[in-house]
Amino acid sequence: MAGIGFELRKLLRKDTLVGLLQAYTFAGIIGSGPWVLSILGILAIGLLSHAVVVPSYVVTQFQTSVTYLIACSLIFTGGAQLAFTRFVSDRLFERRNALVMPNLHGLLMTVMLAAALLGTAALFLLLPGLGVLYRLLMLSAFILLCAIWIVTIFLSGMKRYKAIVWLFALGYGITVALALLLRPFGLEGLLTGFVVGHCVLLAGMWLLTAHDFRPQRLIAFDFADRRTLYPSLLAIGLLFNLGVWADKFMFWFFPDTSEPIIGTLRASLIYDLPVFLAYLSIIPGMAVFMVRIETDFVEYYDKFYDAVRGGGSLEYIETMRDEMVYSIRQGLAEIGKIQTLAALVTFVAGPTLLEALGISELYLPLLHVQVIGAGLQVVLLSVLNVFFYLDQRRIILFLCAEFLLLNVLLTGLTLRAGAAFYGYGFALSVLVTLVTALVILDRKLSRLEYETFMLQ
Repeated sequence: MAGIGFELRKLLRKDTLVGLLQAYTFAGIIGSGPWVLSILGILAIGLLSHAVVVPSYVVTQFQTSVTYLIACSLIFTGGAQLAFTRFVSDRLFERRNALVMPNLHGLLMTVMLAAALLGTAALFLLLPGLGVLYRLLMLSAFILLCAIWIVTIFLSGMKRYKAIVWLFALGYGITVALALLLRPFGLEGLLTGFVVGHCVLLAGMWLLTAHDFRPQRLIAFDFADRRTLYPSLLAIGLLFNLGVWADKFMFWFFPDTSEPIIGTLRASLIYDLPVFLAYLSIIPGMAVFMVRIETDFVEYYDKFYDAVRGGGSLEYIETMRDEMVYSIRQGLAEIGKIQTLAALVTFVAGPTLLEALGISELYLPLLHVQVIGAGLQVVLLSVLNVFFYLDQRRIILFLCAEFLLLNVLLTGLTLRAGAAFYGYGFALSVLVTLVTALVILDRKLSRLEYETFMLQ
């Protein structure tokens, strides 16, 4: 298998400690590289700008503005990301590669136009009285981010993980460098660096895609055909991203946990920093997730369905099904172990880490809860990924709706209960959704041969 699976297997075949370490390091960087580089780049701009930007609150305004841009662009494009990935996968399976690039152009044009219309309405309604240049830069950044998420998920589906990481490193390197050069110009200077860096990032991604899929025509809209469009995937992408960000938005706009930053945009200092630190702790779990999904599970998954399509013996099909189930259980167990270890390390190092960052130890309880919640989210992502491979879209849709609903309800209860319960809403919503997913997965795997042949 091409892509990351091939790279990881090549490293694992060395059968040495160094090879094993290289494989997991490679998977960890690839699995979480883009968003880690994004966050670290924004933080680097903020830390290095405090000494120059006057007044100092401009840095906070920049970081808050970018956080809203990332959150809203991910929610806005969540459905299109999944639906287009499925469209491309189906066309590649049919060996109709020539349709890929024209439809990518068509989707990018559609998304960017819709983002421009929505962004214009939102920015001029939500940010009244602010400078025109600031709002134009925010609009440009929102459109660019929407396009970047589309191309990123497309390249991920093509297994171009390493290229994605290098492109994000280049784009955010330019973003940081230009923002620092332009920081004397205040908020607009920082945002200009952000916009230019993302222009370079999008251009690099487009060139990489055009190199792999040389188009025979410029633009097409086959992805919008009812026969190739999956409404369930559109809903899944929207609901999952809303579920991930719901508690953050609630903390941002709850008066007791937030403060106004710029225009109507608010931030929650008590919640945002622990959340960021907690998400850094999932890198080891993402590494295990990438290794297990892209090596053991996918290998037996391919053999199982190849045998079904090719008329393999029942004994061989059952053996491959057993191996696939075993790889899933082993993978989930390993993710659980490594995330438990990461949580324990964070608990021990938490006070020192907060002190080094100049954060009060009053944040420790919230940090602990968020680390557990983020670890559970990695396991949930792994289970959802298995359901995607099995093409169980209705189950995924149900789980994403459950996750969103629970996160909103439980976070609302914790906000009313007081500071001692902050963070528990998100963690409990992930836990309940994960338990539901595991129960359903166990039932599906026990009936896999029957349902597979019935679908044939």
